[in-house]
Amino acid sequence: MKLSMMINYSGDFHADVKQVQALESAGLDLVWVPEAYSFDAVSLMGYLAASTSTIGIGAGILNVYSRTASCIAQTAAGLDFVSGGRFTLGLGASGPQVVEGFHGVPYEKPMPRIRDYIEVCRMVWRRERVEFEGDVLTVPLPAGEGTGLGKPLKLINHPVREDIPIYWASLMGLSVKATAKLADGWLPIFFDPERFDSVWGDDLRAGLAEREPGLGPLEISAGGMVAIGDEYADSGADGILDFARPSVALYVGGMGARDKNFYNTICQRYGYVDEAKEIQDLYLGGNKAEAAAAVPREMLVGTNLVGPAGFVKERIAAYREAGVTHLQVMPIGPDPVAIIEQLRGLID
Repeated sequence: MKLSMMINYSGDFHADVKQVQALESAGLDLVWVPEAYSFDAVSLMGYLAASTSTIGIGAGILNVYSRTASCIAQTAAGLDFVSGGRFTLGLGASGPQVVEGFHGVPYEKPMPRIRDYIEVCRMVWRRERVEFEGDVLTVPLPAGEGTGLGKPLKLINHPVREDIPIYWASLMGLSVKATAKLADGWLPIFFDPERFDSVWGDDLRAGLAEREPGLGPLEISAGGMVAIGDEYADSGADGILDFARPSVALYVGGMGARDKNFYNTICQRYGYVDEAKEIQDLYLGGNKAEAAAAVPREMLVGTNLVGPAGFVKERIAAYREAGVTHLQVMPIGPDPVAIIEQLRGLID
């Protein structure tokens, strides 16, 4: 099992780089760089590639509405080149608030669009001429559109790898099935290794049944906050777990319309039906603190790794049993390097 970590897109990036350099030596395998509507992730990942030597660098995520498929493909090939083959491409759809509100692009057909992007990326990395007609994309433009001068082209450079890993940040239904069928890896959210099957199991199994053997096993990157110590036994963990409450309440309560919030659906499918509805009612009513307080403690325990070393080791085993290949962690405490070193020892 590998260790990965997401950096904060609104934090002190230069301080984060220094921390990543220290964590690289401590055994961190991959750092994910988010984007949302912050500074673009590509610039930051290029800087990280030049500032590190062994750690993997992942886009967590590039949304498929802000760049063309070929642009994402050549960007991924470029980042893989400057990092010496250390890049992982995370793709996702983001949401209508960002796509339409920030990028000014209609939020249409997210799952077919990502599926098309995956196919085009792999064509580009194989240095094939890009002639593609999918559910959403047609490259070059079809007759009657544009100037009519477009012609199929292939990437000029020879990529370091033609099989750059693609992780899909999918949430529900057909998107999770398509992830299991087509992507190298999956980036879920609120992943509870004991309960995840009730949310995603059927879709994952359906997709894996159609997966090409050449892709290899589906990799999964999931985890949460990490704090290890006897002081975090039982109720002692609450001081750490409470850090996650505002974020969980934001997603479960405020991401999407009342009748179309996938994060709320995940919470309900985990068995927290009444709690999910209460969180949403409170959050949409402007009572954010009360919404955070209503997040079930059991959900926080199940989606994080906080407790004595023996307990955390049991949680790691549960994630491994659930198929997680990249334990994605957020070290909590004054010495993240020591936490990563301790985690590395518990995993190995």
